[in-house]
Amino acid sequence: MGPGWRGAGGTLRKRTEGSWYLRAALLLWCGCWKAHTQTDDGKSVYFWETGPWGRCMGSDCGPGGSQSRAVWCAHVDGWTTLHTNCDQSQRPSNQRNCFRVCDWHKDLYDWKLGAWNECVPVSARTFGAPRLFTCSGGEEGIQTREVGCMLKSDGSPAEDAICEYFEPKPRLEQACLIPCPQDCVVSEYSPWTSCSKTCGTGLRNRVRSVLVPPLFGGAVCPNLTEFQSCKPGPCKGPENMYSLRVGLWSPCALPQTRTARQVTKRRKGKGQGLRDRGGVKDPETRELIQKKRSRNRLNRQDSPFWDIQVGYQTRDVTCIHRNGSAVGRNLCIPRDLPLTIQSCVLPKDCQITDWTDWSPCSKTCVDPESPRGLRTRSRQVLQFPVGEGAECPPLEESESCEPQGDSVPPCATYTWRTTEWSDCRVDLLLSQQDRRRSNLTGLCGGGLQTREVYCVQANAELLKYLNDLREKEKAGQTQRQQKPSVPPLLSITFQITASRPVENRLCKGPIPNRSQLCQISCPIDCEVSPWGAWGPCTFENCEDQAGKKGFKLRKRQITNEPTGGPGNCPHLVEAVPCDEPSCYGWQLLSLDPCTPGDVEKRCGPGTQLPKARCISSNGEEVDRNLCSSSPAPEPVTCEVPCSRDCVLSDWTPWSTCSQTCSSKTIEGKQMRTRSILAYNAGEGGALCPNSSALQEVRNCNEHACTVYHWQTGPWGPCAEDPSTASLNTSAGVRPGVDGQGPCSTGMQTRKVICVRVNVGQVPPKKCPDGPRPNTVRPCQLPCKKDCIVTPFSDWTACPYTCDAAGTAVKKKQSRKRLIIQMPSNGGQECPEVLEEEKDCEAPKTCPGFRWKTHKWRKCQLVPWFLRQDTPGAQESCGPGLQTRAVSCRQLDGMQADISECLKFARVMPAITQRCQLPCQDDCQLTNWSKFSSCTADCVGVRTRKRALIGRSKKKDKCKNTQMYPLSETQYCPCDKYNAQPVGNWSDCILAEGGRVESILGLKVQGDVKECGQGYRYQAMACYDQDNRLVETSRCNSHGYIEEACIIPCPSDCKLSEWSNWSRCSKSCGSGVKVRSKWLREKPYNGGRPCPKLDHINQVYEVVPCQSDCNQYVWVAEPWSVWKVSNVDLKENCGEGVQTRKVRCMLNTIDGPSESVEDYLCDPEEMPLGARESRLPCPEDCVLNDWGPWSRCSLPCTRTNSRERTAYTLRLPSVGRECPDTSDKEPCSLNLNCFNYFYNITDWSTCQLSANAVCGTGIKTRMLDCVRSDGKSVDIKFCEELNLEKKWQMNISCVVECPVNCQLSEWSVWSECSQTCGLEGKMWRQRSVVQASQGDGRPCPSQMEQWKPCPVRPCYRWQYSPWSECRVESVVCGHGTRYRNLSCFVSDGSSDDEGSLVDEEMCSSLELAVDGDKQIRLKEACILPCPGECYLMEWSDWSSCTNICVKGAGVDFGSVQVRSRAVLAQEPENLQLCPDQAWESQPCTGGECYEYKWFSGVHPNSTWPFIWCWRSDGLNVTGGCPPMNPPMDNSSCDPPCFMPKSFCSEAGACMCEEGFTEVLSTAGQLDQCAPIPILEIPTVGDKKGDVKTSRAITPTLPTTVQSGRNGRTWYLQPYGPDGKLKMWVYGVAAGASVLLIFIVSMIYLACKKPKRPQRQRQQNNRLKPLTLAYDGDTDM
Repeated sequence: MGPGWRGAGGTLRKRTEGSWYLRAALLLWCGCWKAHTQTDDGKSVYFWETGPWGRCMGSDCGPGGSQSRAVWCAHVDGWTTLHTNCDQSQRPSNQRNCFRVCDWHKDLYDWKLGAWNECVPVSARTFGAPRLFTCSGGEEGIQTREVGCMLKSDGSPAEDAICEYFEPKPRLEQACLIPCPQDCVVSEYSPWTSCSKTCGTGLRNRVRSVLVPPLFGGAVCPNLTEFQSCKPGPCKGPENMYSLRVGLWSPCALPQTRTARQVTKRRKGKGQGLRDRGGVKDPETRELIQKKRSRNRLNRQDSPFWDIQVGYQTRDVTCIHRNGSAVGRNLCIPRDLPLTIQSCVLPKDCQITDWTDWSPCSKTCVDPESPRGLRTRSRQVLQFPVGEGAECPPLEESESCEPQGDSVPPCATYTWRTTEWSDCRVDLLLSQQDRRRSNLTGLCGGGLQTREVYCVQANAELLKYLNDLREKEKAGQTQRQQKPSVPPLLSITFQITASRPVENRLCKGPIPNRSQLCQISCPIDCEVSPWGAWGPCTFENCEDQAGKKGFKLRKRQITNEPTGGPGNCPHLVEAVPCDEPSCYGWQLLSLDPCTPGDVEKRCGPGTQLPKARCISSNGEEVDRNLCSSSPAPEPVTCEVPCSRDCVLSDWTPWSTCSQTCSSKTIEGKQMRTRSILAYNAGEGGALCPNSSALQEVRNCNEHACTVYHWQTGPWGPCAEDPSTASLNTSAGVRPGVDGQGPCSTGMQTRKVICVRVNVGQVPPKKCPDGPRPNTVRPCQLPCKKDCIVTPFSDWTACPYTCDAAGTAVKKKQSRKRLIIQMPSNGGQECPEVLEEEKDCEAPKTCPGFRWKTHKWRKCQLVPWFLRQDTPGAQESCGPGLQTRAVSCRQLDGMQADISECLKFARVMPAITQRCQLPCQDDCQLTNWSKFSSCTADCVGVRTRKRALIGRSKKKDKCKNTQMYPLSETQYCPCDKYNAQPVGNWSDCILAEGGRVESILGLKVQGDVKECGQGYRYQAMACYDQDNRLVETSRCNSHGYIEEACIIPCPSDCKLSEWSNWSRCSKSCGSGVKVRSKWLREKPYNGGRPCPKLDHINQVYEVVPCQSDCNQYVWVAEPWSVWKVSNVDLKENCGEGVQTRKVRCMLNTIDGPSESVEDYLCDPEEMPLGARESRLPCPEDCVLNDWGPWSRCSLPCTRTNSRERTAYTLRLPSVGRECPDTSDKEPCSLNLNCFNYFYNITDWSTCQLSANAVCGTGIKTRMLDCVRSDGKSVDIKFCEELNLEKKWQMNISCVVECPVNCQLSEWSVWSECSQTCGLEGKMWRQRSVVQASQGDGRPCPSQMEQWKPCPVRPCYRWQYSPWSECRVESVVCGHGTRYRNLSCFVSDGSSDDEGSLVDEEMCSSLELAVDGDKQIRLKEACILPCPGECYLMEWSDWSSCTNICVKGAGVDFGSVQVRSRAVLAQEPENLQLCPDQAWESQPCTGGECYEYKWFSGVHPNSTWPFIWCWRSDGLNVTGGCPPMNPPMDNSSCDPPCFMPKSFCSEAGACMCEEGFTEVLSTAGQLDQCAPIPILEIPTVGDKKGDVKTSRAITPTLPTTVQSGRNGRTWYLQPYGPDGKLKMWVYGVAAGASVLLIFIVSMIYLACKKPKRPQRQRQQNNRLKPLTLAYDGDTDM
């Protein structure tokens, strides 16, 4: 790149005017200037511009690719120009070689991530030099690492673009936190010790311990010891200046010369002796000796494994002066010298073999989810460690591995399978109330069906195929055949059979539903219409009329088709036998008006001609010729009244027959009536008849009351049709078929009998043959389904347990199979045996190993030649060492490898022990006898004895019973035990009810008992007389107190039965009818909730109803006789009133039948019950009553009219006229003319079948015919107009089923939460299998239960405290301290420290203390000599402390520490004291503490003092914030006790830096208020580098260091006297001057300058100032 490149070497022309810079600076203030640049005259204005490199292209993958980019020439103004304008020598390349990345490179290249570097503070990284700050928990830092792309094979670097092709480059830096320095924190001093001397000058000490170690460069720990001289008083005699000090034992060694000779001699003599003896003994004795030798080979000294050598070791005893210098032993007071030589065991390190080869990988198959397994290797012990030899390293190790090889089979996979759904059951959804009172048969609608879920191996067939294939290849039986066109694995055909169930825990993923909602179709009941009227007497078959009896028939129709067809309906035809049947007859339609016989006369006798038609027995009009056999209706005689005759009305229609049939005692009657319309004229006119002649009665329904009909029985089962029986085959589950489809056609039959009503069955001939129902019909036979069961599961694992004697206890194992398809339709039945059980094969011996100890060998002394110079030593007696062998045995006593005991047995018994060969002067005693038997518990004693042996009986020192006691007495063991309850009562637990838990974890179907009487338990603890916890069996208790308890059963919401349906709200058209239930009992204990109730606790059901508008009709009786008000006795005519009775009657098919309440009829339609009119006088014209009005034509308009007519009954005399016989009135809307339209009702609630609880129902709505005045009328008015019906009247709906919550069975009880103690609990859980739906019973809240574990004593091995350091009979030096390992019992709580019990109680425990198996019962120690300065013992570990900042959320882990302080006894030996020591270790669960300064007043003094306080209440040194602590306030009066205050040198209370003083009215310090921190950035600050940090302690004074980019000043505007300081006034004045200057400059810069008059120079024109965009976003 050269100067022609933009941004590299291109320069801009400079303005030389001196005022330019000033103007530019000023324009920046007012925002009205834009920067412009210009090239120099000597430089080119054109430069090369390049685009980004394109994609690497090439035919091959790898480094052979190429990529290109665009290169163009640009002007400094930004526009593109010709290439020739730019310098060609400077033209950048537009192509370069590159590495073309392909997908397979992903396996060759990867990012190489370097380690994170040290955390660098942000301040140092940003500003170049560290800046001082107050550390509050940690300083923010940044750490970096190197990241590069590399070739995996050799790690060589590659271009980053290769790796970036597959994944983004990992981050190169990350935030980190640099911990603050943590100073050492120490506790308070202990009290002063007593003076180290009882006379003379001594020292007393007080010590403290380390609580928190110094971390992260914090201050080191101060001295832990403080010394103080003391002088109890002058010494009366010379001080003891000397003491014996014992040194360390030397390493154990063998005296080479004597030892080797003795061993060789011993071995030689031993073998020779055996040979000599062997020559004497007979063969049987030699064989016995040989067996004994082989049996005790491990006990021989020369066994290679147990080659234990006994050597010796020595130590020095010196006399030491109090100043620490060694002097002659004679200066020490003569006393018995300790041992300086003793026997010892030569140490031998553990020797082991090399590692064996790795075992095969435990994972032998391919499993993508967990691909890795484990492999192990082991090594054997060649030499067990002896003495102080090195312990054996681990003998086994394991590592993860993957299965190796090409033909690794896939792992077994498991999946859930289900049985078929059970039959749909509705009773599972019923509430308690419904179950008690409902008939559970015939239920339908929504129900519930269940199934079992079990786990199977999904790829069992595939693995079996691969295994068989592999075995064939191994056996060499596979024949080379032509390769199949389909791979072998794809050509496997699996037989669809039930898979073997396995344990449910093997299946992962969601468990399929065990229940689902289902639907049982509700049967539709047959609904029929009312009976029609009886028909005429007719033949059964009009085509065959010979010799047949006649029947009168009445029929009804099916109005609702039932389920299963019309065969399930009641009979639809009833017959009555009759005489004189005929198939056709005349039907009288009407009679013509009466025509007088004398044509000339207009009155007198005449006839009425009938109008009739010929109809069949069905009421259909037929040809009149068919009625020729029966006489047609003849004319009826009548009379036309003359002008002076009485005028009668026409007869009314015959009334309804009073009876439907006739018998000897019952006859049907009909009646008709007529009334007098006008009376006759006294003389010469026909008289009116008497009242009896105005009524006629006739018989009707004269047929006998013997009604017959055909009655059908139910259809029988569908039986096989012999002709098609071979087609019906037994079927299992077929693919794609549910097994319910038809397999063949069968036949169904039913019984058909003739029944006489109210009598019973009669011969079939009594009933007509025509309507006889069928007795046989075809049907479809369902397929047979065989029972399908799974194969038996594998046998359950055989759990073996051993009793105390090590004998295996026999157990049982079982296996099961499941029914996955129940048989039906005659299929093969299921097997009876679904579970098998057998005894386990118990092992001959229980697995386990134990150590066997052999006899102690002879006590070995240090060789005489080594100890013969020791004073008082004797050759054949003294202290020695004896050894023994240990072997490993199985529990049955068989020999086992020692490595088995190392792994499975307890700690190996000791193989050496100290022994004493008694000397002649020693006292020798027998062993202790056994304790005597007890005579009484608790109060008696038992004793044991021993006796002196031989010469010891005569020695006085042996008779000292205090030194050598001959008897021991102890109290007899006390067997008094006390039982007492502990802990809380458990949950109430129901009895299991003998239910067998499924071994496969399958849910047993059926209701799980959820309530009732159970038991709750409380643990019982048993204590002995010493209040020590013992086994509960000692108290004759099984460990629990049982108490009966009740789990209340859930009670569902209880409602009343449905009330009867109310009447339809409308008597005509569509209305609603209502029924209701009311609340009887609210739910409790988790019962089913109630449906939504109203304010009076009722629930309603409203459905639409349709009332027949003609159901109730008004029936008017004939008009009564006229009551003339203006009586003309001669004429009997004039104005009068007629009345009649009007009744509301129930209308039937046969006409009105019975009277009902008037409100049931439409009041608007009620006929008049009285009328006023004029009774015609003689010779007046008499008309009949008006006929009905004609119907107005629609639509209703005033131009339309309607008419009614009447006809003349009696003509008037001459001179008189008849009134009009027709009447006309205009049609008026809603008065006499109405429009009609349909109205649709709202949908009803979802209606279910009577036997359904839920499921699919139907919603209905109804059409109503509404008149234009809003009144509902008969639907026929709308139907006659053929109005459009566009509505759907029925839709299906669903009522949500009330599914009760279904729970799984309780799991098995968990293991006890504690293996011993009082607080152990066992838990069991259950889960929700089916959540509640609808108004089902909700799930209970208790999904887990607990009960206490039986109380067991907690035994543990526990060390006693270390004894004092013992150095035998001397004063100081290297000694030994001891502790015992004892068995303790406790109740497991933290409060119980435990009680000592016999060691045999812990015999079953592993020999370990707090998990540490290395048992140390003695250790070396140093007893300081008088005057010596020494280190104390280690302090206890401090409490676990979290290295953090309280409230800041910064955590650097937890630590605990212990320390050793120095103790001094002589002032002159202080320079010889060792250094104090501390050590720390990480811990978990540390507490985060806070440290604060506190001040107070000394007790019994007015002097104040300060201290550092930790938030746990301890007063400590270190840890408090590193600020100036409050100074001694003793010189200020009153003292400065205000926070952040101190006493100044002038004796006035002042505030620390960062705080300002606030004075009271009296001029004294009232409080210290914090001053806000003002951060003033300097010129070097960058806007993007500003970081905000929170200071925890901002009160430290800070100094400005060189290179620092910002300063923090604490500005204190007020002086000590509370007045403003002078610098505040100075700053204010300077700021005012600066503000005036800035405003002036802005005004001058923004003022529009005058345009200077310049002379035009044609050849030297100024170019406009231009800006070239250089990529800065500020443009």
